[in-house]
Amino acid sequence: MRLAFSLEYDGTDFSGFQSQKNAPTIQDNLEDALRKITNENNRLTYSGRTDAGVHALSQVCDFETNIERSNEDWINGINSNLPSTISVKDIFKVPDTFNSRFSAIERKYSYVIYNSSNKPLFIDRNIFWVRNNLDIQLMKKEMKSFVGKNDFSSFRSSSCNSKNPIKTIKDIDLRTFNDFIIITVIANAFLHNMVRIMVGTLVDIAKKENNMSIRDIIEKKDRSIAGKTAPASGLFFLGPRYPDEFKVNTCEKDIFDRYKTNEAIN
Repeated sequence: MRLAFSLEYDGTDFSGFQSQKNAPTIQDNLEDALRKITNENNRLTYSGRTDAGVHALSQVCDFETNIERSNEDWINGINSNLPSTISVKDIFKVPDTFNSRFSAIERKYSYVIYNSSNKPLFIDRNIFWVRNNLDIQLMKKEMKSFVGKNDFSSFRSSSCNSKNPIKTIKDIDLRTFNDFIIITVIANAFLHNMVRIMVGTLVDIAKKENNMSIRDIIEKKDRSIAGKTAPASGLFFLGPRYPDEFKVNTCEKDIFDRYKTNEAIN
C-alpha cells in the first residue's frame, strides 16, 4: 500500500529537507518517526528538496507500508514522534503510480520580505528584513518579465546541476500589507536558488542598486549580473500541484493567512 502525506515545517534549525550524514534534516526526522510507529524501514519520496533554512506549508511525501491505520492515527502517530517545528497535516491513500516528485505538474513558492527600518524581533526566522524603502511599483513592473518560458541561467546558483536552465513561470504575484511584501511564484519546475535570486535581484532593482531590467538580465544568461541571493529565511514552499486523478490537493493558496492582520490588504 502506498500512502502520501502533506506536512509543514520551519526550516530554520535544519540543514535542508534531504537526508544528510551528521546534519539535522526534515527527511531523517520523518523517516525516524515512521520507523517508530511501523517497525518498517520506510524510505520517503518527496515533492521538493528545500535547502537549509527554507520553510514549507505543504511539502508532500509518499512511502510504502503494510500497516493499516486510520488517517487520524497515522497523523497523530507521526506527529507524536516529530519535533515541534515539523507537522504532518493530512494523509492520502494513492495508487502505486503516484510519485511525490515526478507526478507533480507545477510547484509554488512564496517569499516574504519585511520592509521596515524597525528591526523585527519575533518573526526574524521567517522573513527577509530589508531596511531600505523599496519601490514596489518598479518591482511589480519588472517581475512581469519573469513570466513565460525563459532560460534562467542568470538566476541559478553555481552549484545547480540541472541539465536544462529553461523553465516556464506560469504566474508571479506581489502583494503587500503593513510592512510585508509577499512574492508568490508558480512554475513547472525551479532551478537551485532560482526564487531567492529572482527576489534578490528585484530587491536590488527596487533599491536602485542594479540599473538593468529583468528582461536584459534574463537575456544575458549570466549569473554575475543578477542580484544577490536572498536569504533562505524568507522562502516558503507552498507545495506541488498534481493531476486530479490522484486526489492529492494540498497546495496552499498563499501565505497571507499566516501573516495578515485585520487591516485591509492592498
